[in-house]
Amino acid sequence: MNALTKTGIAAATAVVLVAGAAAQTMRINGAGATFPYPIYSKWFSEYNKQHANVEINYQSIGSGGGIQQVTKQTVFFGATDGPMTAEQMQNAPGKILHFPTVLGAVVPIYNLPNVSTELKFSGPVLADIFLGKITKWNDPAIAKLNAGVTLPATDITVAHRADGSGTTYIWVDFLSKLSPEWKSKVGVATSVNWPTGVGGRGNEGVSGLVKQTPGAIGYVELIYALQNKIAYGSVMNMAGDAVKATVESVTLAAAEAVKAMPPDFRVSITNAPGKGVYPISSFTWMLLYENAKDKAQAKTMVDFMKWALTDGQKYCADLGYAPLPDAVVKLEMAALAKIKIS
Repeated sequence: MNALTKTGIAAATAVVLVAGAAAQTMRINGAGATFPYPIYSKWFSEYNKQHANVEINYQSIGSGGGIQQVTKQTVFFGATDGPMTAEQMQNAPGKILHFPTVLGAVVPIYNLPNVSTELKFSGPVLADIFLGKITKWNDPAIAKLNAGVTLPATDITVAHRADGSGTTYIWVDFLSKLSPEWKSKVGVATSVNWPTGVGGRGNEGVSGLVKQTPGAIGYVELIYALQNKIAYGSVMNMAGDAVKATVESVTLAAAEAVKAMPPDFRVSITNAPGKGVYPISSFTWMLLYENAKDKAQAKTMVDFMKWALTDGQKYCADLGYAPLPDAVVKLEMAALAKIKIS
C-alpha cells in the first residue's frame, strides 16, 4: 500500500468519525421566559463544555410562548416566570412538572434625565401609574415617597410588555396584592389588558422603550436594568422599608416561601414578609413532561437539571440572580425522580 493510498484511507476514516460524532449529537429545544435567558444561556454553554455531544437550544420568546410551545410539544421543555394555571395544565397532552431554577427580581426602571437621586416607589403608587391615574412625575403621591427630590412636571409614559410574559405576571401579581382596584380591573396573568401605555416585546423591548423615552417608566428583570445601565428604583416592602433589588434582598424573599413550599413548586413570593425583603421577587420555572416520548432527551434533561440546581447555581450572582435555597434544591432533587427516563 503506497503512502497516497494510506493518506486517502486515513482521511476517509476521519470523515466517517466526524460524521459519526455529529450524528450522535443530541439537540434539545426549549422556549419561554426572557427573565432567566441570561442565566440559561450561561448554563447551556457551560453544560455543553462538559458534555460536547449535548446542545440545548433556547428561544427567549416570553413565558406565554413557552407555555404554548411546550403544550403543543413543538419544544421539549418550556420556561415561565408565572406558573401554569390549572386550566393550562389540563389542556396539556401529559402531566407537566414545574422546577424552580433561580430567583430573580423585577424592578421599576425609569428615564428622568435631570434626576440623579434613586427614586422610591410603593405598590399602590406603581399601580396608580400603570392604571393611568398618576400621569405626572411631580404627582404628590410620588413626591411624598421621595422627600427632598426635585421632580419634574414631565408626563409619565408607561412601558409594558406586548407579549405573554412571566415578568408581567410577577409585576401584576405584586400590584394586585397592594391595589384592590388593580386586582378588580386588571388582575393577574401573563397577558393583561393594559389601561395605558406602550408595549415592547421581551425584557429587551421594554428596556429599549424606557431608555429612548424621557419620562418613561417600565418593569424588567434586574439583569436587563444592569446590562442597559438604566436607573431603577427601590420598592416599599411589607415591613414599610424601601428596599433595592439585590441578590441578598431577593434571597430573603424566598425564606418564608420555603417553609410552605407546595409539592408542585407553584408558589408566589411577591410582597413576602420580613425585614430587608425585596417585594417584587420570584422563582422562575422550567417545565418538563413527567412522561415524555423521547426518553433519551428526558434522561439528559434530568442530568442537566441536577447540574443546574447544584454546580450551576454558582453562576447566579454575577448575572443578578439569587441562588435557590438548599431546602428547595433538596425537594427538587427528589421531584426529578418522577420523570420517566426509561
